[in-house]
Amino acid sequence: MGRTERAAVGLAAGLLLLSACGANTPPAPLHSVTLVAKSTQTEFWLSVFAGAEAAAAEYNLELTTVGPETEEDYETQNEMIARAVEAGTEALVFSAIDFEKNAPAVDAAAQAGVRIVSIDSGVDSSQVSTYIGTDNYAAGQMAAQAALEQVEGPLSVGLVNYDEGTANGQERERGVLDALTRCGRASVAAEITTLVDAGQAREDTAALLAGHPDINVLVAFNEPTSVGAAQAVEELGLEEQVFLVGFDSNVATIEGLQTGSVDALVVQNPYAMGYLGVESAYRLLTGQAEELAPMVDTSTQIVYRSNLFSLDSQKALFAFG
Repeated sequence: MGRTERAAVGLAAGLLLLSACGANTPPAPLHSVTLVAKSTQTEFWLSVFAGAEAAAAEYNLELTTVGPETEEDYETQNEMIARAVEAGTEALVFSAIDFEKNAPAVDAAAQAGVRIVSIDSGVDSSQVSTYIGTDNYAAGQMAAQAALEQVEGPLSVGLVNYDEGTANGQERERGVLDALTRCGRASVAAEITTLVDAGQAREDTAALLAGHPDINVLVAFNEPTSVGAAQAVEELGLEEQVFLVGFDSNVATIEGLQTGSVDALVVQNPYAMGYLGVESAYRLLTGQAEELAPMVDTSTQIVYRSNLFSLDSQKALFAFG
C-alpha cells in the first residue's frame, strides 16, 4: 500500500470514528417556551397559536400552549404559570386576563429565572422584557373615528366592554371616549360590561338596545362581544338604525359586514403577536435581549363593507401566514 493510499485509509478511519462518537452524543436540549393565552377557543387565539408555532419551528423551540376555558379565569392562568415553572419552562409568553391579579404569578416565575414576554394584554409586572401587541388606546380612537366619519349628525353611543381587569379592553374604551369627547357631537347613552362569551354578549346587548332605543352607534371591544353584539343587532332588525364597530376577525362578524349587522371592524394582527412573542422569547434565551424594544406595536386596520374584498383587508382578516 502506497503512502497516498495509507493516508486515505487513515482519513476514512478517522471520519468513521468521529461519526461513531457523534452518534452517541445526545442532541443539545431545546429551549422550552410556554405560551399562556386568555383562551384556546376563539379565532383570534387560534391565529396567535399559528404564529407561535411557526416561530417555534423556525427557532427549534419546544413550545407548549395553554389557556383557560373562559377569558375571565385569571386564577387558572396563574395555576398554569406555576405549573409551567415547575415543569422547567425557560420563557413565558403571556397575555393577562387581569392586569393586577396575574402580576404575582408572573413575578414569581421571573424570580425562578423564567424570562417574560407579554403579548396582547399587559400585566402589572416590571419583570416583562417586552410587550407585543396592539396600541389599544389608538385602536379605540380608530373605532370611534370610524363611526364619526360614517354616521352623520349626533351620535348616541352604546359601549359593549368585557372584564374590567383586562388592560386592553379598558385602554380601547379610554381611546373611544377621548375621541368622542373631542368631536363635540357624540355622547355615551349607556355602557355594559359583559362576559367574554358571544351568547351572553348577545343577550346583554339586546337588553341595552331595548332600554336605549336612541342608540345609533355600538362599539364592542373584542371578538366574542362583537359577535354577540352583531347577533343582537340582526335579531332586533336594527341593521339600518345602528352602526356597529367591532374588534377582530371572526367568520360571524365578517359575514355581518356583508349582511349589514356589522359596519366596521378594527382588525388586529394576532398571528404577528404569536410569532413575535415566541421569537422574542428565543432572543431572551440566546443572549439577544438588547435587540428587543420595550413595546412592539403590531399592525391594526379598519375594514369596512366597502373595502372588505381588497387585498389588504383580506390579508388582515385571514392573517394565518
